[in-house]
Amino acid sequence: MAAPRLKKQYSEEIVSALKQKFNYKSVMQVPKLLKICVNKGIGEAVSDKKLIDIGVEELSIITGQKPVPTYAKKSVSNFKLREGMPIGARVTLRGDKMYEFLDRLVSISLPRVRDFKGISDKSFDGRGNYTLGVKEQIIFPEISIDKVKKISGMDVTFVTTAETDEECLELLKLFGMPFMNQKK
Repeated sequence: MAAPRLKKQYSEEIVSALKQKFNYKSVMQVPKLLKICVNKGIGEAVSDKKLIDIGVEELSIITGQKPVPTYAKKSVSNFKLREGMPIGARVTLRGDKMYEFLDRLVSISLPRVRDFKGISDKSFDGRGNYTLGVKEQIIFPEISIDKVKKISGMDVTFVTTAETDEECLELLKLFGMPFMNQKK
């Protein structure tokens, strides 16, 4: 199997572009994408346990990797939530699967969002990581709209070795992430 398109693009084009822009002395200083974490909170799972299985199934179809259910750490009586109850699912992608997912997200899924004007450039954490919220799981072509019982969203976090948000922004832009053109 051939290397993913974005992995090849990173080594052939992105490294030299970042090295030139930020004047890195060594190739090892160039930021790289470490992992992509996809997290789906399923709050309604408190009353219906089948929703966790559906959420895990959808995440595995979208990412191509089996997710793990997440459990409540505390009991909250107002939400009828007990400690240890399943309330979501998450998956961490690394290596080729990470690049394949990023490629599908950028080239297929994000353009399918209704009234899409680009993603916000405000969701950086100050340490070179970026989180993107997806409102509907149906933007992914792998999900059949007919089989979806409830529309739910997910968080996609890009963890990089970048030292600053500016470096991370440039790295993700070079990967093809469609950021909004906001004038300051």
